[in-house]
Amino acid sequence: MEKPFGKPASISGFSFGTRALVTAPTTSSQPTVGTAAEDAVSASIFASSTEREENRPLFIFPGAQGTLESPWRDVEWTEEQRTSLMKTVSSYRQSCDEGTQARVLLLGPVGSGKSSFVSSVQSVFNGRVTNRAMVGSSSTSFTKKLQSFNIHGQKGEDPTGLVLCDIVGLGGEEMAGLTLHDILSVIKGHVPEGHKFSPDQPVRSETVGYVKRPSLKDKIHCVAFVVDASKILTYSKRFSITFQHLREHISDLGVHQVALLTHIDKICRETAKDVTQVYKSHIIRDTMSKAGDLLGMSTSYIVPVKNYSSELDLDQDTDVLLLSAVDHILQYADLYFQDNTPQDAGPKII
Repeated sequence: MEKPFGKPASISGFSFGTRALVTAPTTSSQPTVGTAAEDAVSASIFASSTEREENRPLFIFPGAQGTLESPWRDVEWTEEQRTSLMKTVSSYRQSCDEGTQARVLLLGPVGSGKSSFVSSVQSVFNGRVTNRAMVGSSSTSFTKKLQSFNIHGQKGEDPTGLVLCDIVGLGGEEMAGLTLHDILSVIKGHVPEGHKFSPDQPVRSETVGYVKRPSLKDKIHCVAFVVDASKILTYSKRFSITFQHLREHISDLGVHQVALLTHIDKICRETAKDVTQVYKSHIIRDTMSKAGDLLGMSTSYIVPVKNYSSELDLDQDTDVLLLSAVDHILQYADLYFQDNTPQDAGPKII
């Protein structure tokens, strides 16, 4: 069985913004956070979408349409399944004694649907479509700072055990201000809530609100990469290299990673009309394979989702797909807690 976060092949370096390539150290697989080597790559972590010839699209899209006779993943598209998944997510509590919620960092290019995913998940629990996270429509990231969203249950219920963390999108037409060091600082729990990222002011111990000794509840327990299915062909080779370099550093921190493939309704007519066709779609299966190549990740860690965008009312099948994605994320977040629970701690008795 493939390890959940196996390291990608080593690379000699990658580009940040418009600066020159920087050679990464090859003598150790451990990240060099806070060192001169990392400081040298503290420009914006993804380049503009207008790159030179070496950044031509990585994939050639086959254009396959139609549906398979049987689904390649089994899902129950019923109200009972929706109710069961809601109960599973709502009642999730990790096994440690700190009362810690599962903090999940959403990480992906500008416009990939990170903020929309936050709003869509919260909409399911609200019982109506709401925009919990502010969503933009330009080529630049609407989110500028670290924002943590407690996913609340129905009115009168306690918050779920899930917190979705949104940060500035990667890439775009302007320098986003997100660096490798900043991303790792967020995952380690050093970055204060509401911190606005800037390429000229990387996170340091002098940063206002800097958490010097983060506890388990301050850290990120799972990273969910978010990629846009309709833009898979436009992501450059440099995106792929940088994604996989990010995964290597995140893996060194012991944090499991999954991926969300968004905007599936934009690439498949059948799924746009009926979301239950998602796992019968040739085109979505092929695009998930391409997303796996892009991220250096097995497709078993990737799940397709359809966010709410123009809809005013919830849809049962869309809810099932969203809740299945959340359940998938929580399984890997729980692995982090299992790995970091003291050996002498027995099972929690309620």
